[in-house]
Amino acid sequence: MSNFDPTPPSTGKVSPLRPLPNLIFASRWLQLPLYLGLIVAQAVYVVHFLVELFHLVEAAFGSKEALQSLITSIGYKTTAPITTLNETVIMLVVLALIDVVMISNLLIMVIVGGYETFVSRMNLEGHRDQPEWLSHVNASVLKVKLATAIIGISSIHLLKTFINADNYTDRVLIAQTVIHITFLLSAMAIAYTDKLMSAPPAKH
Repeated sequence: MSNFDPTPPSTGKVSPLRPLPNLIFASRWLQLPLYLGLIVAQAVYVVHFLVELFHLVEAAFGSKEALQSLITSIGYKTTAPITTLNETVIMLVVLALIDVVMISNLLIMVIVGGYETFVSRMNLEGHRDQPEWLSHVNASVLKVKLATAIIGISSIHLLKTFINADNYTDRVLIAQTVIHITFLLSAMAIAYTDKLMSAPPAKH
């Protein structure tokens, strides 16, 4: 006696969505201009980085105009006039450049990870330049990575403030420290919540 299965065999085809669900699903492409706008912002950061780097090189070769531009951009103030590039100015400028790089990395994570998670697949599997984290990215992983990136950026800002502490009030120093600790605690809470949500269910 043969077994008869009334269910037709699967052909592997996905049934088309109805008009309204299809419209709702297609609305994800409205995010595309947002990610393109972030790419434009990335380009602005690249230009800013190159300008600051150019001024640093010019100041190293004795340009007073470039030195004054750097001092103004980093907000460095001192009672004694600065006529040559000193170690403190160099350190503050380099930290500002690192800050730009870290923000740029944050933009890349948001652009690539957000597009892959919320808009459309990039089909980068097998590509030699595929980011390692992109293979297992989802909304939770993206939140944790963004939180850790923000902590790094906040650390750079706090270090710049401490190096240039004479130009800030105690209230500003305490406020920035508290904000940094808040970012750190928030990232820990996000990571812990993600760990709890991704943990396998306990077996009874």
